[in-house]
Amino acid sequence: MITSAAFVAIMLVGVPIGLCLCLAGLVYIAASGNPVLFQSYPLQLFGGVDSYGLIAIPLFILIGEIMNGGGITRRIVDMAMAFVGSLKGGLAYVNILANMFISSILGSATAQVAIMAQIMVPEMEKKGYDKTFAAGLTAYGGMLGPIIPPSVMFVVYSVLAQVSVSDMLIAGIVPGVILTVMFCLVIALMGYVYNYPRADYQTPRQRVATILRTSPTLLIPIVIVGTILGGLANATESAAVGAVAAALVGKFWTKEFEFGQLPQMMLRSAIYSAIVLFLVAAAAVFSWVLIFGKVPQETAGWIQSAAKDPVSFMLICNVILLVIGTVIDGIPGLIMTVPILLPVATEVYHIDPRHFGVVIVINLVLGLLSPPVGLCFFVAAAVTGAKPGKMFMVTLPFFVISCVLLVLLSLYPSLSLILIK
Repeated sequence: MITSAAFVAIMLVGVPIGLCLCLAGLVYIAASGNPVLFQSYPLQLFGGVDSYGLIAIPLFILIGEIMNGGGITRRIVDMAMAFVGSLKGGLAYVNILANMFISSILGSATAQVAIMAQIMVPEMEKKGYDKTFAAGLTAYGGMLGPIIPPSVMFVVYSVLAQVSVSDMLIAGIVPGVILTVMFCLVIALMGYVYNYPRADYQTPRQRVATILRTSPTLLIPIVIVGTILGGLANATESAAVGAVAAALVGKFWTKEFEFGQLPQMMLRSAIYSAIVLFLVAAAAVFSWVLIFGKVPQETAGWIQSAAKDPVSFMLICNVILLVIGTVIDGIPGLIMTVPILLPVATEVYHIDPRHFGVVIVINLVLGLLSPPVGLCFFVAAAVTGAKPGKMFMVTLPFFVISCVLLVLLSLYPSLSLILIK
């Protein structure tokens, strides 16, 4: 209780979540009356980031930086336009399809929203779409980032859960594609109700020419996902190859990337990676404190009294995680929930940890699109000037369909495990 009170008090005064976790661990040791634990504290802190799999994080972030600098994003949007044609609500489909393609390169919801909002929202406004809807749709498109590989959140979860990074990345492919299809179905329904404008007509020859012109950009996700699925490389190695592929495409195909840009790109990647890795180190300390304090065992007892089977457990977890995700960002949310819920899921209900990881990540990412925090909405608002509260109301059908996906995943674990050998 003292540790919990200290954690909440520290967080309420505005201390970053990573420091909150570290300080709460020190409070627990002081309150436990066991000063020997202070000697283990730095070992736990270092042990949290002493993992080969975490090297993938700065590499995935670097891929995103190179892609932006190489003008690859615009070409992916052009490709999506060629695929969609002149359907009613065409630019809305383009928004989602382009986000799906870019998700397989960026792996970060907030970064994806910041990039795509600058490109898609002005274009949709020109064609007669409401700015609030365009910004909100872009925010939901960013939800695909942490689900379709590569995903920084999946890498962090893999380290916390001690499962294969490659398996976790693969587990997100089918749910990510299903969510994209569901979003497109919602757009089709809303396009019929609200009479969305059609996309600009392109002849078959124009579409083929656009696809051929932009297809080299797909080399990046093909290299990343293909090497993992084919067993040619693990997640870290595929990230390194993907960074090289992004640089080559940007340099020799789009011709907008210069190797002189690399130092600044690497610096930005290092800064963001340092923030993420510090959170992972803090998570290791916090997890150690929770286990030492027997919190998972107490939680297991409470949940077992309410959930009699794996499906009811997953549904309860969906509600808990969705509430947590509305007030806490994705990676800190993982850090706080995985050490408590994962042991219960695997040891009591025998749920596959990779499947459980997909459900946790989708829940916490959906929290990025829910009040009161709704970080992706705030990012879209900062870029476009739309109001976050109105965005949530206008795009409520996408929230509902995301919840439907979570229920389907809870009922059918094979949806996330089907591609794992």
